[in-house]
Amino acid sequence: MKENNSQRTCILTGTTKTADELLRFTLTPDFQVVPDFKKKLPGKGFYLINSRSVLEQAIHKNIFRKFSKQAKVNENLGDIVENLLKNRTLETINLARKAGKLITGFEKVRENLQKNRIAFILETVDASDDGAAKIKAAAGNVEIIRLFTTNEIDQALNRTNTVHAALLKGKMAETVYKQLKKWQIFNS
Repeated sequence: MKENNSQRTCILTGTTKTADELLRFTLTPDFQVVPDFKKKLPGKGFYLINSRSVLEQAIHKNIFRKFSKQAKVNENLGDIVENLLKNRTLETINLARKAGKLITGFEKVRENLQKNRIAFILETVDASDDGAAKIKAAAGNVEIIRLFTTNEIDQALNRTNTVHAALLKGKMAETVYKQLKKWQIFNS
């Protein structure tokens, strides 16, 4: 995933950040406001801070009309963006699995923690208290991220009963971590 360090300005707050730190939107030919997170849709893009509350303020204030008086906004745009970010995150995790950079299962995670090969751990929000306590004890200073249910991770990885997974250190772990944080920040 290519990093975009060019500076862009949030159309609502006026805050300047790198394009990767913001959410990009564009207008379709029929003037619908749509997310363009892959930055591939035609037309002039405009950016918002990565935050559901900022997006909702922009919708409420009709800020998109700044780009076209005919701009139309789906009333569920916040949910659409959340689902897109969540699905991109799950796809990125699955890509890491396909690349051999994601390991699953408590024992494999613990073994790789002992070898200092883990960048961070994914633990499902519905993990048992006992399992969560054991992985926390084994993790030491390694970050544990809890954002998905077992069912969501299982569907993304085409597996069953995945409660603990970990990303091996390296570029892929950095890519997954960035995507995880982008989705997490949007919802905070």
